[in-house]
Amino acid sequence: MARNLEPSCKQCRREMTPLMLKGQRCLTDKCAIKRKKNTPGPPKKRRTKSSEYGIQLREKQKIKNSYGLFERQFRRVFEEASRMRGVTGDNMLSLLERRLDNVIYRTGFASSRKQARQFINHRHVLVNSNIVDIASYRVNENSIIQIRDSFKNNVMLDDSIKLSKAISLIPEWVEVDFENKITKILRLPARSDVEDIYKERLVVELYSK
Repeated sequence: MARNLEPSCKQCRREMTPLMLKGQRCLTDKCAIKRKKNTPGPPKKRRTKSSEYGIQLREKQKIKNSYGLFERQFRRVFEEASRMRGVTGDNMLSLLERRLDNVIYRTGFASSRKQARQFINHRHVLVNSNIVDIASYRVNENSIIQIRDSFKNNVMLDDSIKLSKAISLIPEWVEVDFENKITKILRLPARSDVEDIYKERLVVELYSK
């Protein structure tokens, strides 16, 4: 399985936006963007203006890296979104939000999407009472996601839940039972449920050329 081994903080600094690659750490003073105000690499001798293509490309990289996808995976999601009814950019973000690793992260059972993928790959997650070990699995409305009984008392899981309760960022489209480690998908996520840091319109323009 391919993995992105580039340092997480460097990816955030390149976009100068917290991509939540290290979960709740990105909300603290330890965040690399708060400690270092410049992008990775040697300091630039002079400031240059980015081209239209460069701006669109950076936005695509931001969304792609935030959800932990590679180019081929991301392109497939975009193509599927373009075939759906409605606004392509909104459809794309909705499909990304419905990924199982993202749901585990959003509901507070993992401190980051990377940790959520680890839980899923190790077969600690059930969807509708069936073990699912594919991080890209797409949940549907009324799906029931739960943590296996053998993993419910894990220290990493408990720490993630404590942090999630402290910052209260559980989305409205899910219903979470922290005591029994169960999540129910109440409805499909909409654009209003996703952070405003993404400018998905630029990605649509990039792929439409």
